[in-house]
Amino acid sequence: MHYYSTNHNTPNVTLELAVTQGLAADRGLFMPERIEPMPASFFSEISAMSFQELSFEVAKKFFGEDIPEYTLQKIVFNTLTFDTPLVEVNENIYSLELFHGPTSAFKDVGARFMARLLSHFLGKEKKMVHVLVATSGDTGSAVANGFLGVSGIKVHVLYPKGKVSDIQEKQFTTLGQNITALEIDGTFDDCQALVKSAFMDEELKKKITITSANSINVARFLPQAFYYFNAWAKLKDKSRDVVFSVPSGNFGNLTAGLFAQKMGLPVKKFIAANNLNDIVFKYLNSGVYKPRPSVSTIANAMDVGDPSNFARILDLFNNDHTAISNIMVGTSYNDDQIRETLLSVYKSTGYLLDPHGAVGYRALKELLKEGETGIFLETAHPAKFTETVEEVVGKGNVPMPQKLLNFMKGEKLSIEFPSTYETFRGYLVDLE
Repeated sequence: MHYYSTNHNTPNVTLELAVTQGLAADRGLFMPERIEPMPASFFSEISAMSFQELSFEVAKKFFGEDIPEYTLQKIVFNTLTFDTPLVEVNENIYSLELFHGPTSAFKDVGARFMARLLSHFLGKEKKMVHVLVATSGDTGSAVANGFLGVSGIKVHVLYPKGKVSDIQEKQFTTLGQNITALEIDGTFDDCQALVKSAFMDEELKKKITITSANSINVARFLPQAFYYFNAWAKLKDKSRDVVFSVPSGNFGNLTAGLFAQKMGLPVKKFIAANNLNDIVFKYLNSGVYKPRPSVSTIANAMDVGDPSNFARILDLFNNDHTAISNIMVGTSYNDDQIRETLLSVYKSTGYLLDPHGAVGYRALKELLKEGETGIFLETAHPAKFTETVEEVVGKGNVPMPQKLLNFMKGEKLSIEFPSTYETFRGYLVDLE
């Protein structure tokens, strides 16, 4: 299968080039040339399949033409060494827990898949590839741990100084080996702008080979469709209309859900659940997309003022605002509302949300209609935001998984940088 740019000003490329280049030459994002529906037999048998088995069937629709079936199966099964449980929180409202992977965040799925796919392609060549990744929190840890120790790859994580939680920071600044953390004096949008500028720097790309592991990379966001299918497979009552509520930052997660729906997954509607960074919410209401600088919130992984993947959503629906609004609605909540939701759910059900999951849950409580089943994506373990969550539910009420405790023991290793491209470029040139 070939991949085209959302800007439509550059020739289509192979999967290998789409993955290794990350961003198209015209600054667009790569999209698969077609979306193949899953057969009816798949949905009739899905409840009896394991997460790995159903994900392999989905993966074949995207990657099966370009990767030997045995190799693709190995990549999928090695990626998904953990499950994504569906937990009922309230009547007809379920949490899709995506925090059971190595770094306790949903991005473990896409990052681990991409690391293995890129390693497969690099096996043909003997050259060093530099992975550039901007993070507002969980992306950095998932990518860093997904690529840790992979030969032929060096990862450079750019993150906004003072704007990620301690545990998130520890997960990518303590690893060493082939992982370097770059602490940027700015916002996530500044970090993302530096990465995009590097991809548009033709002279730089003549000197070093770079790719991205953000959700702008097709190998990062497409595998996230797997757990939407897994959620539906786990539903006992499949006769009700299903609504997914997705905590949304850079919109790779929701875009993957839309791809799943285009493949035949019976989803009635998606809710783009935002914090105060509600650019897409405003677009849904007005038809005007107007990026603006991000603002800091307690749901920091969603602090994005110009979500890259929204270009894919526009392309997927041919820039038709009405078509997008028919499948997707939005919400926006401030920090006080997020805290209020965390506390009320904990008191009434005993279920502990993280700040991002709280945004998704609240959207369902407010928008879910009779006859619908709501699934919100619990994108990270609440212990990754212990200080924030304990301020709401009380000290000692946030259990810390051992795997997160192990990260906290490490020594922080990072390089501080201003948010100017000249300085970042100089760093990259010196890697040659």
